[in-house]
Amino acid sequence: MRRSNVGLWLAVGWIGFGLLPWNAIAGQGFFALGWLAGYPLDVRTGPGAVQLIHHGRLWLLPIGVALAVPALALNGRIGDKTAAALLVLCGCAGLVALVAIALAIDINGWTSPSFATYFGILPGRQPGLGYGASFVAAALLMLLCQGVALRGWARGDVFVAGAIGASIALVGLFTLYPIARLFVRAFLDRDGNVSLPALAARFASGRIWGYGGVVWNTLELGLMTAVSATLMALCFALIVTRTRLPGRRLANVLAVLPMITPPFVVGLALIMLFGRSGVLNAVLDFAFGIRPTRWIYGLPGVWLAQTLALTPVAYLVLVGVVQGISPVFEEAAQTLRASRLRIFTTITLPLMAPGLVNAFLIVFIESLADFGNPLILGGNLEVLSVSIYFAIVGVQQDPGRAAMLAIVLLSLSLALFVIQRRLLARRNFVTISGKGHGVPNLALPRTVTGLAVVFALPWAMLAVVVYAMIFTGGFVEKWGLNHALTVRHYVTAFGAEIANGSVQWTGGAWNSFFTTLTIAAVSAPLTAGFGLLVAYLLSRYRFTGKGAFEFVTMLSFAMPGTVVGIGYILAFNAPPIELAYTGIILVACFVFRDMTTSLRAGLASLSQIDSSLDEASATLRASSFATLRRVVLPLMRPAIIAALVYSFISAMTSISAVIFLTSPRFDMATVNIVGRAEVGEYGYASAYASVLIVLMLLAVLLIRAVVGHRRVLGGQSLVERSLAPATEVGVQHPASRQRSPASHGLLVRPRAPTEPA
Repeated sequence: MRRSNVGLWLAVGWIGFGLLPWNAIAGQGFFALGWLAGYPLDVRTGPGAVQLIHHGRLWLLPIGVALAVPALALNGRIGDKTAAALLVLCGCAGLVALVAIALAIDINGWTSPSFATYFGILPGRQPGLGYGASFVAAALLMLLCQGVALRGWARGDVFVAGAIGASIALVGLFTLYPIARLFVRAFLDRDGNVSLPALAARFASGRIWGYGGVVWNTLELGLMTAVSATLMALCFALIVTRTRLPGRRLANVLAVLPMITPPFVVGLALIMLFGRSGVLNAVLDFAFGIRPTRWIYGLPGVWLAQTLALTPVAYLVLVGVVQGISPVFEEAAQTLRASRLRIFTTITLPLMAPGLVNAFLIVFIESLADFGNPLILGGNLEVLSVSIYFAIVGVQQDPGRAAMLAIVLLSLSLALFVIQRRLLARRNFVTISGKGHGVPNLALPRTVTGLAVVFALPWAMLAVVVYAMIFTGGFVEKWGLNHALTVRHYVTAFGAEIANGSVQWTGGAWNSFFTTLTIAAVSAPLTAGFGLLVAYLLSRYRFTGKGAFEFVTMLSFAMPGTVVGIGYILAFNAPPIELAYTGIILVACFVFRDMTTSLRAGLASLSQIDSSLDEASATLRASSFATLRRVVLPLMRPAIIAALVYSFISAMTSISAVIFLTSPRFDMATVNIVGRAEVGEYGYASAYASVLIVLMLLAVLLIRAVVGHRRVLGGQSLVERSLAPATEVGVQHPASRQRSPASHGLLVRPRAPTEPA
């Protein structure tokens, strides 16, 4: 029974090797079917088997052997140990041969002259691997996983072994491989030759490490933003959770706005407000004769934009920490006659330490990775993210410098990421034991309340003005010159007309808008599904290399978008894998960059689902796939919905990575907006950004409505009620032991500071 999938994967492998084109199809692509004209004898479109037999490409022979020998495992008279050895040997040998072929051939032919001596010269431009090679790689990988499962790995479960193998392969391909290409490119000179002097010259440049250099500016900006955003977020969290001031719930609304706002839109609004032709400067010039300046362009402007954009991120981290502080400790201190100010400084504030550290480091990391605001407001301020971009698309055209800068930025982000995890892991700040209490939170000291209001109120007013500028900017004819009201920008962006009985999309934004919607709709379920699958594997199974695999999956969270974009361009712009400027590379970028959020949400959800439910399902002879589909996934519905909405919104608003990966055919909305803003078309950019914000807001409200209306009956959800037969056979469901947080308002398990809200 455990060998039933061997025949299936052998069929997949032979379809790829014997029928599908081995190399990538140039021109219109595979589904245009233009490649059928020379199929199967054309060396450019022929299957691997035809290239081996007809064209004498003997380096493909190991692939054919690796696909032929596993057929012996279908013989029932061969024992499991022998069959497992065959599958493992052939799977490993085939994959090694495939990787060797991929690394030995690049766009110009053989990567080493010695290969040409043995196998002959490869004429013309060499394409990358195509659908045939992909089918073969998948088949060989699954045969290998089938073999190790037969040897007892992953509890002998074929599905689990295959899922782990596929996850490791995909993460390695789309996370580790681009990073490896980054490191390799940093050692190459402009001619593509390995050159240590070139690396040393790039790395030792005073423009990078000196005072006022790129690294100094990046760290200075990150430190300033982290301090200001964390302080502002703490003020808002205290006002919302520990006071009864009117309008305190406005912070919850402001906390949602960055999720549904492209990261550079705040910078665009600040230009319309504080720029030389901005509203505020125009008022000051008219009323007091103060001439407009360009102070908004540079460190002050970027710092202000990042503080506005990232304060809600820190707020989302801190508000849960402030709410989770047990008032019992404060009551005990009050009983000992301590003043409210002393209680706040010696008890309340220290208990917030994990949240403050977490918020500070997260904002620091986000500031390092921010690309849109420094691009629009940076002026002469050079930071790493923008310097990487101009090293590729600017006059320099130096991929080696871009790779080196990307490595520096990645190292800084990883260092902060590791510090965050290590620092919080060493300390214990548990204040909630799961027991209820009737003691209300102690009111804040008047001094603390006053300071919080003094800091938070101007920020809130400025944030409201900034977002008002975004929506009004699309209705102004020419910002700073002609403030007449108009809808011309919306017509230019989203115009449509009916001609010859059909709708003609005449607006300049429709192409990027539809492309973005399509890419987001495809990538969101893939991101959520892959992240939750990895969470299930990490939570429920132990296997060799589990710790390293978890670290690599978390690595994508610490990778700035510009690093991801540069890595993908260097990795997938040429053979062996050519994906540049296609929809596939955009989907892959979103899936493997945003999967960490789905992963953490899945781990948090699975930690509340008793593993005995899986054991009960296995006792009833259900497969692991059936258990995942019928038992685990229904109980993870909130995590699934959260992962879907985050993935969709991230794909709609991302800019730092996709700006390197778009093309005229696959233009993204954020890239289109930035392009118009750079040439001064602020009305068009504001109109487009307003439409995106409204669309994202509707998506968030829809998801919240779905999650908020989940029915709970008698402390059990409908899904848990459906599992009653499983609980009746002696498995106690966690819902029967703990009070439901949805129905009773009690916290079942305190969330760790590093877990997402």
